[in-house]
Amino acid sequence: MSATSIFQLAGTLLALFFGMLLFLKHYPRVETESETKYKTNDGQGAVHELPPRLTPEKETAEPNLEISVVVPSYNEKNRLSKMLDESVAFLELEYRGKYEILIVDDASHDGTGEFALREAQRLDLAPHVMKVVTLVENRGKGGAVTHGVLHAQGKYLLFADADGATRFSDVSKLLADIVPKNGPAVAIGSRAHMMDTDAVVKRLFVRNLLMYALHTLVFVFGIRHVQDTQCGFKMFNRESAQMIFPHMHTERWIFDVEILLLAELQKIPIGEIAVNWQEIDGSKVDLAKDLIQMAIDLVVTRLAYVIGIYGIDECGKARKKRVKQ
Repeated sequence: MSATSIFQLAGTLLALFFGMLLFLKHYPRVETESETKYKTNDGQGAVHELPPRLTPEKETAEPNLEISVVVPSYNEKNRLSKMLDESVAFLELEYRGKYEILIVDDASHDGTGEFALREAQRLDLAPHVMKVVTLVENRGKGGAVTHGVLHAQGKYLLFADADGATRFSDVSKLLADIVPKNGPAVAIGSRAHMMDTDAVVKRLFVRNLLMYALHTLVFVFGIRHVQDTQCGFKMFNRESAQMIFPHMHTERWIFDVEILLLAELQKIPIGEIAVNWQEIDGSKVDLAKDLIQMAIDLVVTRLAYVIGIYGIDECGKARKKRVKQ
């Protein structure tokens, strides 16, 4: 084969590779008009406007609240109570009147949103402490988290899984790490210290093997200073949220890795904090299907940043009029 033929073949392969990345890349769905509104337990069923979308621009006003808790929820009616019981007990004790809980109902079909409103009533929460936002179409966990964070009011923003697998009071550990830092900072819960405990060992061998393979890929593709990227318990001060979430592309399971990539690209310090965690039945992860998709998304996300397909470009900003739904 001549040198010219080799160069032509290499060029063709590069073009195919670049084209595949363009085909597989992610962009967040533009939010609809109804997704900028929420309901609360006001006894009237009224619809209220969410705060304006968070942007990278410096804010002049101080945050209205101390803590915002974003809970992505897809068909979580049967698992949400435990998480709400723990979180409300802690927040009412430590931050009464200075917190909000945003339940982002990711187009559930089991009545999760309505159930959350009834739980707010049961827990005797004042109206507007819990806000239930309903997405018109399922976006995935990452899309739900991003949507909630972008409309949150807190000085510190936590996203926590709806199953309550992480002990909620461990939020104090994340705060202890993040509050003293000047400038943007991230603190993430970690289960790395539990690898040899019963909570992890008793999981299916195949599940542990696939998760180990994913963690190896994460290490290879650039997140080398974080042992547990996937724990659903992460906190951001408002400055770091402004620098990360407007630029999020990925809306499915691997979004945690993109959060950490964006933090590292902008030299935002990341504290990894050991938390108490337990396995909760009812996981939405399909072991084979979702973990393979996570691996593909991980490779695409990392290479898209390396090549320049993705950037710190506020990709989630609406480029067209919101759809009226």
